[in-house]
Amino acid sequence: MATITFIQQNGEKVVVENAIGNLMEIATANDVEGITGDCGGNCSCSTCHVYITPEWRDKVGEAHEAEKDLLEFNDHEKPNSRLGCQIEMSDELDGLVVEVAPGE
Repeated sequence: MATITFIQQNGEKVVVENAIGNLMEIATANDVEGITGDCGGNCSCSTCHVYITPEWRDKVGEAHEAEKDLLEFNDHEKPNSRLGCQIEMSDELDGLVVEVAPGE
């Protein structure tokens, strides 16, 4: 099973082992500060906005058009921005590290 590390805005890390589901589901189930998943994973808000650390960008992949369109309206959007609800955890992503983006 895969492990993911969330780096919260305060610098504290939340490490989740045996991570199953998408990043938003994993974060909300483990009380990661700054990720609320208000839309329930429907890619219609940005309350699960994360930054993919450079070493993981290729493995995680690029955002699809609907996700890019939504992130475009976020004041904290960066080239490595993704919505956690759109990233499904897998064994290939074992060890993934993401930073929680500032809230709106």
